[in-house]
Amino acid sequence: MGRETEDATNVTITPEGPLLLPGPVEVTLPDGTVVTSRRFTVALCTCRRSRIYPWCDTSHRRRTKNEKETR
Repeated sequence: MGRETEDATNVTITPEGPLLLPGPVEVTLPDGTVVTSRRFTVALCTCRRSRIYPWCDTSHRRRTKNEKETR
């Protein structure tokens, strides 16, 4: 049913947190820009609050999705 286990990439989904991927990785952004991380483990932002998007900067820890933003 698809790829062999030794060829599979392990992705860890964390509740209310980032996707954790083994690095290095290349990510293609919606505008076509390609960004690269050469870290051993890469945290991809899923909340879109990160100031260094697409990488996670733990901004998800400061606010929950249900809180209203005040500006």
